[in-house]
Amino acid sequence: MGLRTRREFIKDASAFAAAACAAVRLGELAGAAQASGWKSRIGLELYTVRDQMAADFEGVLAKVAAIGYTEIEPANGYNNMPPAKFRAMLDRLGLTMPSTHSGATGTGAALEKQLEGFQVMGIKYTEIAAGPAAGAGRTGAARPAAPLSPGAYFNPGTGVVHDAFTEAEAFGPYQPAETLDAVKRRAAQLNANGRVAQKFGMKILVHNHTGEFEKLTDSPKTTYDVLLAETDPSLVTMQLDIGWAYIAGVDPIALFKAHPGRFELWHIKDVFGLKTVNASLGPDARVSSMAFAPVGAGQIDFRQVFASATVAGLKHFAVEHDNAAAWGDSLAAARVSYQNLAKMLS
Repeated sequence: MGLRTRREFIKDASAFAAAACAAVRLGELAGAAQASGWKSRIGLELYTVRDQMAADFEGVLAKVAAIGYTEIEPANGYNNMPPAKFRAMLDRLGLTMPSTHSGATGTGAALEKQLEGFQVMGIKYTEIAAGPAAGAGRTGAARPAAPLSPGAYFNPGTGVVHDAFTEAEAFGPYQPAETLDAVKRRAAQLNANGRVAQKFGMKILVHNHTGEFEKLTDSPKTTYDVLLAETDPSLVTMQLDIGWAYIAGVDPIALFKAHPGRFELWHIKDVFGLKTVNASLGPDARVSSMAFAPVGAGQIDFRQVFASATVAGLKHFAVEHDNAAAWGDSLAAARVSYQNLAKMLS
């Protein structure tokens, strides 16, 4: 091959640069298009507005839809409504309900009847509790004799009563240390539940707080490590709570890259305290340094997180602000979260 002239070199270099710029631009446009798609599918975990739903379930749902949310995830039941009527209400409000934290219970025909109802309501991801609630029978501090207020939670590990309707500080459920065998048995049960749910077109979801990222009592692995390794991706998906993961000191984006496609569901939760927490603390110990905030008012870069949505396998996500009522008005906080997230996804 002969020597190229300076003119030919400049021409080829210019063409290469133009092609490279075009490729980058196409990538940007693809990313923007994907973000725009997510913007039209912002969901709300109804736990966020549970204080107001207790008095006016359908009225609050209408307000949630008016804010702009298009998907919901219930955590406090279905307003004692038959599945067909609940679905009709959703349709009337322009809402869908792909996942639920008001899961099915029991076994056999009774369980399958509930899952049939879930099908009617449009649910694709659920939990199944076949026996007592997780933590039943575990020892801890004695529960207070007086009834707890509606927003209160008693932590048997510390003996402290928290109130999500008045406290902005973060707090989570009591999660005692676990053994490797116990988590493997839990994974096997999740797979078994998944085989039942699969008959109704559903998967089992696994949600996290911080305890899942603590080391096991008899292994250097964490609960989350074992659940990812031992559950069948065709039956079980991880619903990664982005806020709780960051609180625990875990990088969600690194998780997505290590386990691509496993995270079909997310909870979008924002927090303060990430920049000042003592880095030497373990996952659970970090919680007391944090405070929840409306999305966009905290310290999580959700633009960066959503840039990894494809790798994660994301299909649905829901804003969850555990103590939104402590901000004075849980619906107002939900509106701020929606508006900020919509801007990020534009």
